Amino acid sequence: MFVHDFLEEAAQKNALLMISPYTKLVLGLGSIILVLFSPNFIVPLILAGTMSFITIFYAKINPFFYLRLLSIPFGFALLSVLVIILLSGGNEVLWSYTLFSLLPLSVTMESLEKGMLVFFRVFGGMCALYFISLTTPMTDLFGVMRRVKIPDLFIDLSMIIYRFIFIFMGKAHQVHHAQQMRLGYSKPAEAIRSYSMLFGSIFITSWDAGEHYIRAMDCRCYNGRFAKLTTYNPVEWRTMTGVIVYLTGILILILITADIHP
Repeated sequence: MFVHDFLEEAAQKNALLMISPYTKLVLGLGSIILVLFSPNFIVPLILAGTMSFITIFYAKINPFFYLRLLSIPFGFALLSVLVIILLSGGNEVLWSYTLFSLLPLSVTMESLEKGMLVFFRVFGGMCALYFISLTTPMTDLFGVMRRVKIPDLFIDLSMIIYRFIFIFMGKAHQVHHAQQMRLGYSKPAEAIRSYSMLFGSIFITSWDAGEHYIRAMDCRCYNGRFAKLTTYNPVEWRTMTGVIVYLTGILILILITADIHP
């Protein structure tokens, strides 16, 4: 529950809460798009630094909590980049080795460049995504989705899924903690048995929670659409202008550095 609780708390209490969600989405999504189109690691690195600076110093997000969040995708990105570096191949070989006489592994200059580019793209994209997550509550995001005419069915399903994910996570955490207190993972055989009971408990809980949720919606005269009042501050054009100028500057930087290798 750590991620959910603190993400929601940060999104509800951050210093940029009163800024229009449209402005924050333009900045965050625009940065993600520019990261994907960057031909080298320079732009993703600049975007990662800028997004982190805004999130910590302008949104007033705890830096230790922010770094702890970044450590989650950092490990996955590192493993993915390692695979890319070892298996991509290239002409200028720096190191090579054949594992078990079956799997040739090599590190080349081309694979290092590709791995570095992928890593900084992931890092820059995650910083931009965390900016959106830590400064924009989910209720505002659902409201924006409705304003831009995304189908109500998709929005309602997203709201239900978002809510239920963390209900199941909380239940799984409680059961797992209770099993640990009873030494349920002290031996491999006990661990397998405990995991099977854990998964079964989550399945039954999810089934019961879905039934209760349907009955609760029926009692509230649910007609196929959640009624939702979305109110937030209008777009401040001075702030939006600054965002557009910033993104335009990054785009110009991409064009200038297009000939620089990763």
